[in-house]
Amino acid sequence: MKPAPSYVPPHGLLKGKSVLVTAAAGAGIGFAAARRCAEEGCRALYLSDVHERRLQEAVETIKKETGLEQVYGKLCDVSKEEQVQALLNDADARLDGIDVLVNNAGLGTSSRVADMSDEDWHKVIDITLTGTFRMTRGALRLMQPRGKGVIINNASVLGWRAQVEQAHYAAAKAGVMALTRCSALEAAKYGIRINAVAPSIAIHAFLKKSASEELLDQLASREAFGRGAEPWEIANVMVFLASDYSSYMTGEVVSVSSQHA
Repeated sequence: MKPAPSYVPPHGLLKGKSVLVTAAAGAGIGFAAARRCAEEGCRALYLSDVHERRLQEAVETIKKETGLEQVYGKLCDVSKEEQVQALLNDADARLDGIDVLVNNAGLGTSSRVADMSDEDWHKVIDITLTGTFRMTRGALRLMQPRGKGVIINNASVLGWRAQVEQAHYAAAKAGVMALTRCSALEAAKYGIRINAVAPSIAIHAFLKKSASEELLDQLASREAFGRGAEPWEIANVMVFLASDYSSYMTGEVVSVSSQHA
Protein backbone atom coordinates (compact mmCIF):
# COMPACT_ATOMS: atom_id res chain seq x y z
CA MET A 1 0.00 0.00 0.00
CA LYS A 2 1.36 3.39 -0.97
CA PRO A 3 1.15 6.07 1.73
CA ALA A 4 -0.99 9.14 1.22
CA PRO A 5 0.90 11.99 -0.48
CA SER A 6 1.81 15.19 1.28
CA TYR A 7 -0.90 17.81 1.62
CA VAL A 8 -0.92 19.99 -1.49
CA PRO A 9 -0.11 23.65 -0.80
CA PRO A 10 -2.69 26.24 -1.97
CA HIS A 11 -2.34 28.15 -5.23
CA GLY A 12 -5.03 30.83 -4.92
CA LEU A 13 -7.41 29.05 -7.28
CA LEU A 14 -10.54 30.57 -5.73
CA LYS A 15 -9.26 34.06 -5.03
CA GLY A 16 -12.14 36.53 -4.78
CA LYS A 17 -14.90 33.91 -4.96
CA SER A 18 -17.63 33.16 -2.39
CA VAL A 19 -18.46 29.55 -1.55
CA LEU A 20 -21.37 27.70 0.07
CA VAL A 21 -20.79 24.07 1.16
CA THR A 22 -23.47 21.72 2.48
CA ALA A 23 -22.76 18.94 5.01
CA ALA A 24 -19.53 20.70 5.89
CA ALA A 25 -19.16 19.94 9.61
CA GLY A 26 -16.77 17.36 10.99
CA ALA A 27 -14.06 15.38 9.26
CA GLY A 28 -15.60 14.28 5.97
CA ILE A 29 -15.36 15.46 2.37
CA GLY A 30 -17.57 18.50 3.03
CA PHE A 31 -15.29 19.90 5.72
CA ALA A 32 -12.21 19.11 3.62
CA ALA A 33 -13.79 20.97 0.69
CA ALA A 34 -14.69 23.96 2.86
CA ARG A 35 -11.19 24.17 4.30
CA ARG A 36 -9.56 23.86 0.88
CA CYS A 37 -11.77 26.66 -0.47
CA ALA A 38 -10.62 28.90 2.36
CA GLU A 39 -7.00 27.94 1.77
CA GLU A 40 -7.39 28.60 -1.96
CA GLY A 41 -8.29 32.23 -1.29
CA CYS A 42 -12.07 32.46 -1.37
CA ARG A 43 -13.23 35.83 -0.04
CA ALA A 44 -16.09 34.39 2.03
CA LEU A 45 -17.28 30.93 3.04
CA TYR A 46 -20.62 29.63 4.25
CA LEU A 47 -21.06 26.19 5.82
CA SER A 48 -24.26 24.28 6.49
CA ASP A 49 -24.97 21.03 8.29
CA VAL A 50 -27.58 19.36 10.51
CA HIS A 51 -25.31 19.11 13.58
CA GLU A 52 -25.17 22.43 15.44
CA ARG A 53 -22.16 21.79 17.68
CA ARG A 54 -20.03 20.28 14.92
CA LEU A 55 -21.04 23.07 12.57
CA GLN A 56 -19.92 25.80 14.93
CA GLU A 57 -16.69 23.92 15.64
CA ALA A 58 -16.06 23.67 11.89
CA VAL A 59 -16.63 27.41 11.42
CA GLU A 60 -14.25 28.30 14.25
CA THR A 61 -11.61 25.78 13.12
CA ILE A 62 -11.51 27.14 9.58
CA LYS A 63 -11.33 30.73 10.84
CA LYS A 64 -8.47 29.89 13.18
CA GLU A 65 -6.44 27.65 10.87
CA THR A 66 -6.83 29.57 7.59
CA GLY A 67 -7.16 33.15 8.78
CA LEU A 68 -10.32 33.72 6.76
CA GLU A 69 -12.58 36.00 8.78
CA GLN A 70 -15.77 35.77 6.73
CA VAL A 71 -16.85 32.23 7.61
CA TYR A 72 -20.53 31.69 8.39
CA GLY A 73 -22.62 28.69 9.38
CA LYS A 74 -26.30 27.76 9.44
CA LEU A 75 -28.23 24.61 10.23
CA CYS A 76 -29.99 23.11 7.22
CA ASP A 77 -31.74 19.82 6.53
CA VAL A 78 -31.74 19.58 2.73
CA SER A 79 -34.86 17.38 2.88
CA LYS A 80 -36.81 20.45 4.06
CA GLU A 81 -37.51 23.01 1.33
CA GLU A 82 -38.11 25.85 3.78
CA GLN A 83 -34.71 25.27 5.37
CA VAL A 84 -33.04 25.13 1.95
CA GLN A 85 -34.60 28.47 1.02
CA ALA A 86 -33.60 30.04 4.33
CA LEU A 87 -30.02 28.84 3.87
CA LEU A 88 -29.72 30.10 0.30
CA ASN A 89 -31.28 33.47 1.06
CA ASP A 90 -29.03 34.08 4.06
CA ALA A 91 -25.91 32.86 2.23
CA ASP A 92 -26.70 35.03 -0.78
CA ALA A 93 -27.04 38.09 1.45
CA ARG A 94 -23.99 37.47 3.64
CA LEU A 95 -21.74 36.45 0.72
CA ASP A 96 -22.95 39.27 -1.53
CA GLY A 97 -23.88 36.59 -4.05
CA ILE A 98 -23.00 32.89 -4.17
CA ASP A 99 -20.23 32.21 -6.68
CA VAL A 100 -19.75 28.51 -5.88
CA LEU A 101 -22.09 25.91 -4.39
CA VAL A 102 -20.73 22.53 -3.28
CA ASN A 103 -23.58 20.04 -2.85
CA ASN A 104 -22.10 17.51 -0.45
CA ALA A 105 -25.13 16.47 1.64
CA GLY A 106 -26.00 12.81 1.34
CA LEU A 107 -27.00 9.76 3.33
CA GLY A 108 -25.94 6.16 3.00
CA THR A 109 -27.14 3.05 4.82
CA SER A 110 -26.80 -0.66 4.13
CA SER A 111 -29.76 -2.90 3.30
CA ARG A 112 -30.59 -5.62 0.83
CA VAL A 113 -33.43 -4.80 -1.55
CA ALA A 114 -35.60 -7.65 -0.24
CA ASP A 115 -35.26 -6.30 3.31
CA MET A 116 -35.47 -2.58 2.53
CA SER A 117 -38.50 -0.62 3.70
CA ASP A 118 -40.10 2.21 1.77
CA GLU A 119 -38.96 4.53 4.55
CA ASP A 120 -35.32 3.46 4.17
CA TRP A 121 -35.50 3.93 0.39
CA HIS A 122 -37.19 7.33 0.52
CA LYS A 123 -34.89 8.73 3.21
CA VAL A 124 -31.72 8.05 1.21
CA ILE A 125 -33.26 9.28 -2.04
CA ASP A 126 -34.73 12.41 -0.43
CA ILE A 127 -31.50 13.59 1.19
CA THR A 128 -28.97 12.40 -1.38
CA LEU A 129 -30.79 13.08 -4.66
CA THR A 130 -33.76 15.34 -3.97
CA GLY A 131 -31.72 17.41 -1.51
CA THR A 132 -29.17 18.04 -4.26
CA PHE A 133 -32.02 18.99 -6.59
CA ARG A 134 -33.49 21.42 -4.04
CA MET A 135 -30.15 23.14 -3.49
CA THR A 136 -29.42 23.27 -7.22
CA ARG A 137 -32.84 24.68 -8.06
CA GLY A 138 -32.57 27.39 -5.40
CA ALA A 139 -29.00 28.30 -6.33
CA LEU A 140 -29.85 28.57 -10.03
CA ARG A 141 -32.64 31.02 -9.27
CA LEU A 142 -30.07 33.24 -7.55
CA MET A 143 -27.21 32.70 -10.00
CA GLN A 144 -29.11 33.09 -13.29
CA PRO A 145 -29.84 36.84 -12.92
CA ARG A 146 -26.12 37.40 -12.15
CA GLY A 147 -25.04 35.46 -15.24
CA LYS A 148 -22.39 33.42 -13.45
CA GLY A 149 -21.86 30.68 -10.91
CA VAL A 150 -20.49 27.18 -10.39
CA ILE A 151 -22.19 24.17 -8.80
CA ILE A 152 -20.24 21.06 -7.77
CA ASN A 153 -22.18 17.91 -6.86
CA ASN A 154 -20.82 14.98 -4.88
CA ALA A 155 -21.79 11.76 -6.66
CA SER A 156 -20.12 8.34 -6.28
CA VAL A 157 -18.65 5.59 -8.42
CA LEU A 158 -21.65 3.56 -7.23
CA GLY A 159 -23.66 5.61 -9.71
CA TRP A 160 -21.88 3.47 -12.31
CA ARG A 161 -20.94 0.30 -10.42
CA ALA A 162 -22.77 -2.26 -8.32
CA GLN A 163 -22.37 -3.10 -4.64
CA VAL A 164 -24.57 -5.29 -2.49
CA GLU A 165 -26.81 -3.56 0.07
CA GLN A 166 -26.37 -0.21 -1.71
CA ALA A 167 -29.24 -0.17 -4.23
CA HIS A 168 -30.86 2.94 -2.72
CA TYR A 169 -27.58 4.86 -2.42
CA ALA A 170 -26.41 3.82 -5.88
CA ALA A 171 -29.75 4.83 -7.40
CA ALA A 172 -29.54 8.21 -5.66
CA LYS A 173 -25.99 8.84 -6.84
CA ALA A 174 -26.84 7.78 -10.41
CA GLY A 175 -29.64 10.32 -10.18
CA VAL A 176 -27.17 12.99 -9.04
CA MET A 177 -25.11 12.26 -12.14
CA ALA A 178 -28.15 12.60 -14.41
CA LEU A 179 -29.25 15.77 -12.61
CA THR A 180 -25.76 17.20 -13.11
CA ARG A 181 -25.77 16.56 -16.86
CA CYS A 182 -29.30 17.83 -17.53
CA SER A 183 -29.17 20.89 -15.30
CA ALA A 184 -25.78 21.83 -16.78
CA LEU A 185 -27.30 22.10 -20.26
CA GLU A 186 -30.05 24.37 -18.95
CA ALA A 187 -27.62 26.53 -16.96
CA ALA A 188 -25.00 26.99 -19.65
CA LYS A 189 -26.78 29.87 -21.41
CA TYR A 190 -26.65 31.81 -18.13
CA GLY A 191 -22.90 31.35 -17.82
CA ILE A 192 -23.27 28.81 -15.02
CA ARG A 193 -21.29 25.56 -14.91
CA ILE A 194 -22.44 22.38 -13.12
CA ASN A 195 -20.17 19.37 -12.66
CA ALA A 196 -19.80 16.47 -10.23
CA VAL A 197 -17.13 14.34 -8.64
CA ALA A 198 -17.55 10.60 -8.20
CA PRO A 199 -15.29 9.30 -5.42
CA SER A 200 -14.73 5.61 -4.82
CA ILE A 201 -13.76 5.55 -1.16
CA ALA A 202 -12.50 8.35 1.08
CA ILE A 203 -11.56 7.34 4.60
CA HIS A 204 -12.75 9.67 7.35
CA ALA A 205 -14.13 9.46 10.88
CA PHE A 206 -17.82 9.33 9.88
CA LEU A 207 -17.23 6.44 7.50
CA LYS A 208 -15.33 4.50 10.13
CA LYS A 209 -18.34 4.80 12.42
CA SER A 210 -20.85 3.60 9.81
CA ALA A 211 -18.88 0.78 8.15
CA SER A 212 -16.95 -2.15 9.54
CA GLU A 213 -13.16 -2.19 9.43
CA GLU A 214 -13.38 -5.41 7.38
CA LEU A 215 -15.54 -3.76 4.71
CA LEU A 216 -13.32 -0.67 4.54
CA ASP A 217 -10.22 -2.85 4.14
CA GLN A 218 -11.97 -4.82 1.41
CA LEU A 219 -12.94 -1.66 -0.49
CA ALA A 220 -9.48 -0.16 -0.09
CA SER A 221 -7.89 -3.33 -1.47
CA ARG A 222 -9.69 -2.72 -4.78
CA GLU A 223 -7.87 0.57 -5.24
CA ALA A 224 -4.70 0.73 -7.31
CA PHE A 225 -2.84 2.49 -4.48
CA GLY A 226 -4.13 -0.03 -1.94
CA ARG A 227 -5.69 2.69 0.18
CA GLY A 228 -8.76 4.88 0.32
CA ALA A 229 -8.49 8.53 -0.62
CA GLU A 230 -7.85 11.24 1.92
CA PRO A 231 -10.90 13.57 2.04
CA TRP A 232 -8.72 16.47 0.89
CA GLU A 233 -7.80 14.53 -2.26
CA ILE A 234 -11.47 14.60 -3.24
CA ALA A 235 -11.69 18.25 -2.19
CA ASN A 236 -8.79 19.14 -4.48
CA VAL A 237 -10.79 18.02 -7.51
CA MET A 238 -13.82 19.94 -6.28
CA VAL A 239 -11.67 23.06 -6.04
CA PHE A 240 -10.40 22.52 -9.58
CA LEU A 241 -13.97 22.24 -10.86
CA ALA A 242 -14.92 25.38 -8.94
CA SER A 243 -11.99 27.33 -10.34
CA ASP A 244 -11.53 29.08 -13.66
CA TYR A 245 -9.11 26.32 -14.70
CA SER A 246 -12.16 24.19 -15.58
CA SER A 247 -13.93 26.97 -17.50
CA TYR A 248 -14.81 24.70 -20.47
CA MET A 249 -16.16 21.84 -18.36
CA THR A 250 -19.86 21.49 -17.63
CA GLY A 251 -22.16 18.50 -17.28
CA GLU A 252 -19.18 16.30 -16.49
CA VAL A 253 -18.85 13.65 -13.79
CA VAL A 254 -15.20 13.27 -12.82
CA SER A 255 -14.23 9.96 -11.25
CA VAL A 256 -11.91 10.55 -8.28
CA SER A 257 -10.86 6.97 -7.92
CA SER A 258 -7.99 4.55 -8.36
CA GLN A 259 -10.17 1.44 -8.64
CA HIS A 260 -8.90 -1.41 -10.74
CA ALA A 261 -10.54 -1.55 -14.16
